Amino acid sequence: MNRILGLDPGLAETGYGIIEERGGKYVHVCHGVISTPSSMELGQRLDSIFKHIQSLIHTYKPTEAGVETLYFAKNATSAIPVAEARGVALLALAQAGLTTGSYPPQAIKQAIVGHGKAEKHQVQELVRIILGLDTVPKPDHAADALAAAICHANTRGGTIRV
Repeated sequence: MNRILGLDPGLAETGYGIIEERGGKYVHVCHGVISTPSSMELGQRLDSIFKHIQSLIHTYKPTEAGVETLYFAKNATSAIPVAEARGVALLALAQAGLTTGSYPPQAIKQAIVGHGKAEKHQVQELVRIILGLDTVPKPDHAADALAAAICHANTRGGTIRV
C-alpha cells in the first residue's frame, strides 16, 4: 500500500489530501484544510500548521508527498507568508522521512488535465473523476492538495486509470 499526502500550503489555509494507490487506481483517503486565524501570532500559526501535518502523517502514514510550489504574479509580499507555511510543511515531511516532490501549479494542471493552462474547475472535476468521488472536493485548497498528490504519483511513474 502506497499513500501519498498532497499539500497546498498557505498561512490562512493549508489544503491537504491523501490518496492511496490500490490495484492500479488512485483511491481517496481524506482531504481538508488546516486553518489558522489571523488573530494568532505568526509563530503560533506556523506551529499549528506544522503540528497538524505531523498529526496527519502519524494518523494516515503516507510514504510520499507532493507539495505545490509558490505562485505569485504581482505581489511578492503576499508570497512571504505562503513561503513560511510551505517551509514548515516541508520540515514536517522531512522529519518524517517522506519522499517529497515539489510541483508548480502549471505542472499539477498538466498532470491532471493534460495542459498547464487548465482552469481550476477543470482540474477539480478531473480530480473528482480520477478519485471516483460523487462531488468535487471542497474547499478549493483541499482539491488542490489532492491534485498535488495525484501529480506526484503520476510524475514518479504512476498512471491514471479511471
